[in-house]
Amino acid sequence: MRRADRLFQIVQLIRGRRLTTAAFLARRLEVSERTVYRDVADLQRQGVPIEGEAGIGYRLGAGFELPPLMFTQDEARALVAAARLAQSWLDAGMATDVEGALGKILSVLPPAARAWAESLALYAPPAFQDEAARQRLQTLREAVQSRHRLRLDYRDAQEAPSRRTVRPLGCFYWGKVWTLAAWCELRGDFRSFRIDRIDAVQLMQERFADEPGKTLADLLRRLREHEPPSRRAGQLFN
Repeated sequence: MRRADRLFQIVQLIRGRRLTTAAFLARRLEVSERTVYRDVADLQRQGVPIEGEAGIGYRLGAGFELPPLMFTQDEARALVAAARLAQSWLDAGMATDVEGALGKILSVLPPAARAWAESLALYAPPAFQDEAARQRLQTLREAVQSRHRLRLDYRDAQEAPSRRTVRPLGCFYWGKVWTLAAWCELRGDFRSFRIDRIDAVQLMQERFADEPGKTLADLLRRLREHEPPSRRAGQLFN
């Protein structure tokens, strides 16, 4: 890689992360950390507002912008692949947004690059056989964003029904099923609800605020600290 290209990549990598270490940059660029330190110092001398220092990490100062980027043909193909896969897994609202975003990206490519990207022979069958479940995913995803409590009519693995009031924290796709990770007020603990077992969902007017011990970060921390990897995907179902 030419040094000019490497400097450009350093700016791109720092811009895309909150904090970027020299070790991370060295691995991505396949150079030594000493080379990274030297390159960052050169960029700073050239006026690029990279903040931070060796041993801690770097970030880009506020207000710094680069001109719009042109994707390579392979990058454009990767975006087409990601969009096609995502559209089959997502709810209808977000799938439409993915299609619109991809169209905008492809529209700025030269004709030959666009044709190359669109000719990718990679497709994914729809993940949702049940349109009602797909609509529920959109409701759950939007509730996570808006932080509205939900009331769920739910069936567990033994088909036993229950009604739950939950704080929706995140939606997770496990390759076969979508689940909602939530704080369940009935159980007073975290639970994961398979979306295909939710019979009805009601968006409540009440919003919730983060409380210690009841956040997504708390759930993820528990999984990392207390559960062996083989059980993480399957635990918390109810």
